[in-house]
Amino acid sequence: MPQSIAIDIMGGDVGPNVTIPAAIESLRIHPNLHIILVGNEDIIKSQLLKLLDKETSRIKICHASEVVLMDESPQAALKNKKDSSMRVAINLIKSGEASACVSAGNTGALMATARFVLKTLPGIDRPAIASLLPSIKGTTCLLDLGANVDSSPKQLLQFAIMGAILSSVLKKEKNPSVGLLNIGSEDIKGSEVVKEAFKLLNSSHLNFYGNVEGNDIFKGTTDVVVCDGFVGNVSLKTTEGLAHMMGKLLSEEFKRNLLTRVMALIATPVLAAFKKRLDPRRYNGASFLGLNGIVVKSHGGTDSYGFRFAIETAVEEVESDVVDKIRKQLEIESLVGNN
Repeated sequence: MPQSIAIDIMGGDVGPNVTIPAAIESLRIHPNLHIILVGNEDIIKSQLLKLLDKETSRIKICHASEVVLMDESPQAALKNKKDSSMRVAINLIKSGEASACVSAGNTGALMATARFVLKTLPGIDRPAIASLLPSIKGTTCLLDLGANVDSSPKQLLQFAIMGAILSSVLKKEKNPSVGLLNIGSEDIKGSEVVKEAFKLLNSSHLNFYGNVEGNDIFKGTTDVVVCDGFVGNVSLKTTEGLAHMMGKLLSEEFKRNLLTRVMALIATPVLAAFKKRLDPRRYNGASFLGLNGIVVKSHGGTDSYGFRFAIETAVEEVESDVVDKIRKQLEIESLVGNN
């Protein structure tokens, strides 16, 4: 059966000029993929006429009359924007018309709407946001990235289960290792919540490595790193800021004088490879885990190249049936029915 991915074309800082070209490129890559473009029908048709691509035969248009603004509160979006492109795209998952949804829209509104419409899986208290970050060994799956400011030990265990499943899907790891983010590697360190979470993880069926520190995220010490949303979001934003600073300083140094400009020309192949390896667009696409459906959040300011990677994440999760795998693992850990 062909996959159908619903795309909120109106979300993000740019909207249709990014989301629609990315959708068409994804269709070229995946011959069995079908896409439902959700948003203003007139805008969608206008964009498709400009592109005139044969892949549009696998595109369906679903009209939505409203748009959730990037600064709109989740409560207002949920209550007042029932025909928003975001809400309609998520509704398509619930109705079975789509296997997943991808949106670059307001993160809080997307999470609130997805949780309201799709509900959480049995055994999950709260959904978590997870994403892959570059590391020396490839990538590290980090969660939660901001859905939950504080979390209980049991919820951290739930995050670990979901992160391990996602890592096995996206990184093709059979038995991904899991680390618990802490201020030290010793099991006596950290808050009482983290200490209790350590015990739960250590007695689980997961491949638990133990405590890891912030630098381990980029060393690739473990395949998955688990923390609460406050710590995870700070880590993510710090990483983004550091990457931006490094790029800017490197550019300034190479432009300092004639000699450094010549050196920049010589180093061009290395710099290009370095830039590609750390290109944030290649890691675009955060997964909302714990929902009864697949929802992927793209960065709001990305371009069509970056948005395509968010679609790719959704495709891989659908093909691997990540939701069912999480559900089965929760049963193994005996968390279903014990909320």
